[in-house]
Amino acid sequence: MSTSWVAAVVRAKSLSRRRLGAGGARSLATAPGLGPALAALASTPYAHDVRSGQGLDEAQYAVGASLLWNMRVLAGWLPRQGVEVARLFAAGFEMANLDEHLSTMPATAAPQHPDPPYSLGMLDTSWSRLSPTTTIAAVADVLETSPWRVRGCRTPWEIHLGTRLAWADAVIAAIPEAAGWARAGAALMVVREVLLEERRLTEPLALRASYVLGPAFVDALSGRPGEVTRLRADLPAGARWVLDGVGEARDLWCGERAWWHRVEQDGFAFLRSSTFDRRPVVGALAVLAADAWRVRAALGTAARGGSGSALEAFDGVA
Repeated sequence: MSTSWVAAVVRAKSLSRRRLGAGGARSLATAPGLGPALAALASTPYAHDVRSGQGLDEAQYAVGASLLWNMRVLAGWLPRQGVEVARLFAAGFEMANLDEHLSTMPATAAPQHPDPPYSLGMLDTSWSRLSPTTTIAAVADVLETSPWRVRGCRTPWEIHLGTRLAWADAVIAAIPEAAGWARAGAALMVVREVLLEERRLTEPLALRASYVLGPAFVDALSGRPGEVTRLRADLPAGARWVLDGVGEARDLWCGERAWWHRVEQDGFAFLRSSTFDRRPVVGALAVLAADAWRVRAALGTAARGGSGSALEAFDGVA
């Protein structure tokens, strides 16, 4: 045990309290409009980036920015080996930056109001090399030689899936406590793409998916079964829970809900650890991420009036 880990764990547990919590998010969801919801967030940690007058997309982006800011603060307290944990958690923001970056390139449909890139600072993995690129081919070339080692993915869709499968692969290798989350999340993603979006995994995607989820699952998925339940048995044992109760592809939202709830539940368990090592840090990052997910959903509910079917949908998910 080093003094650096002691300081990091103390800071992680302190930062983990910078949440709205399930009850606070439910209260936010009942606000009679986005304006009152944003006003309610003014006295919470999310006020770091959330501002009155923001539109829904801006506010949800700002919630993510507040989460990333907390990750960067925590990373400043971590020893070198701990920074890699925070960097892997922050990789979701790097993927979001890359998605926005790709959407502005020729041959893609540019969004009307692309989000600004998230500021990753020391948690950057490859964004500093990706951001100057101007073509999809250049993005693919950078990814092949970056720490992500995304090879053979040459279209925006392949890059979108390939980077996320590479992310899951990296988490499994570096953060054993989060391996189940990574595999379960990757399973939801590829099942959604193949069964709901009716897209076939290309060879490089199938190869990377087999590293993360096993060749048996990828082979079963390529058979395009009518029921998701047939896929469950071919998943690695530690990830099968994510498809519990998911009978058809249209029910995958239940798996996403279960995924976030498991991440939060495990995160709280790690936070209760009395050790001064990686586990409480992983726990803090997990509960903060789950809270941001719930707050973003609450803002969407409030923007739709905060009652009736919108609130019922929030209660069903969050």
